[in-house]
Amino acid sequence: MNAVAPFTLRNLADEDVTFAGDRPAIVCFVKEDCPTCREVMPVLAAMHAVFASHLDFHVVGQTTDGNAVLEREFAPPFSLLDDSALKVSFGAEIETVPTLRVIGGDGVTDAELVGFVREEWQAMVGDLRRLHDTDECALDWAALPKWRPGCGSLSVDPAHADRLQAEADNSPIRARVMELGSQDDEFEFMFDQGFTDGLPVVSPTPERVLRMLAGTSRDAQEVVAVMPPNMAQVTVEKIAINSVLAGCKPEYLPVVIAAVEAVCTNEFNIHGVMATTMGASPVMVVNGPIRHHIDMNMGLGALGQGNRANATIGRALRLTIRNVGGAKPGGTERSTFSNPLKYTMCFAEWEERSCWPALHVDRGFDPEDSVVTVFAMSGGPTLILDEQSLTGESLGGSIGAATTTMLNARAYGFSQCLMVVSPEHVDTFNRDSYSKADVRRRMQEASSKTLRELGGKPGLTPDEFAGLTDAELDERIPKFGADDDIDIVVAGSEAGKCTGFFHGWIPRRIGSIPVSRKIEA
Repeated sequence: MNAVAPFTLRNLADEDVTFAGDRPAIVCFVKEDCPTCREVMPVLAAMHAVFASHLDFHVVGQTTDGNAVLEREFAPPFSLLDDSALKVSFGAEIETVPTLRVIGGDGVTDAELVGFVREEWQAMVGDLRRLHDTDECALDWAALPKWRPGCGSLSVDPAHADRLQAEADNSPIRARVMELGSQDDEFEFMFDQGFTDGLPVVSPTPERVLRMLAGTSRDAQEVVAVMPPNMAQVTVEKIAINSVLAGCKPEYLPVVIAAVEAVCTNEFNIHGVMATTMGASPVMVVNGPIRHHIDMNMGLGALGQGNRANATIGRALRLTIRNVGGAKPGGTERSTFSNPLKYTMCFAEWEERSCWPALHVDRGFDPEDSVVTVFAMSGGPTLILDEQSLTGESLGGSIGAATTTMLNARAYGFSQCLMVVSPEHVDTFNRDSYSKADVRRRMQEASSKTLRELGGKPGLTPDEFAGLTDAELDERIPKFGADDDIDIVVAGSEAGKCTGFFHGWIPRRIGSIPVSRKIEA
């Protein structure tokens, strides 16, 4: 049975009354607006007259005003103890009032009565009489109702339960609580503390953080990663706090956790991504069943505003990088112009509308896995509109030609991009059975230029360029260093013959490599 931990509460006479748990006692929890609690008040009074000399007797009321009403109406021989903070009720795991517990001298609960069942209460009184050799209680048991249900305890009321759990000794929350003055505006406070990306945030109260943590089975103090530049330990709790700030629902939290794990790898190189003047930022693509579970947008407007999951998951990652990792503009974040990707960029792939294997399958995961993949992108999405191409060959060439000026018209042999192909363009490729490999090949062909056209290449001095043969000058250089520097996903509405591309930071082999992580509950 549930124990009642030692407590000290005040009565209406403003006196402290202590239950130490080292003596036999009766502890009963009541509230004034519960009809059954009112039914048992005379029963408790009769028990007190007989047992008070043998047992400590504590009646705990859950509201201050309610206690005053009960004492005024029933004039009990005991004082009601004020548990309006509900901490004692919560700690004792009281779900229903009245709840009466008989406590032994060892602090163990010997008996528990919930609500009012006449036979159970009568039997309990009989047991106590025999144990302590007392007189009969002055009760007409036959006049009492056979059964009355109890009422819900205020300690399990949703209006109080989250706060109580957050304040409990076993709360998973360890973050420092910042107290605001009565005149402080909580939203302005967030701005003043530098916790925001420039847009308003949701105040991460202990109750909200606790609800957010319910979105994962992982321990709140588990260290998920060490995040540059501060090299700070990122716990599940810290991610939950920033997810609250961003406006996430609890069911989004596993996605944010997986994204944090991904960006904090050496391969992704989040320190370099944040420090570069090129304004690189993580772009997140989500695959697998979780897309539907959390209602992500993969169709109309997938890369824009309007969907809570898309917007807040990406923002939660960016806020974690800012508030835990310490990457803030003017500090280690040194972007020349920056770009809107710094706020958020997260979307889901429309796998069901694609003729190709999904991104996460390409990367070695099973189709039924839920996966997030992070890319370091410095711009985009750039729109490529092609309403004329009727073949895969033509469309692939059109898209490839559009990438020639990406980043720099002379930046050849090391570019990378994330392509987002619309359903109408997918249909064009599908009619010709064009695979992703076919698209990449055609893009490389269409975007290639000769050294003569480029006037050189990175690392080649003017003298060296002048010494090249005609054959060397006519060598064709692809825009992308390798075919797999072009990642392809499907998203967007059914209407619109468009492809968008995000352009990368610097070559993945010396800059940032896309990283995927399985999303675990």
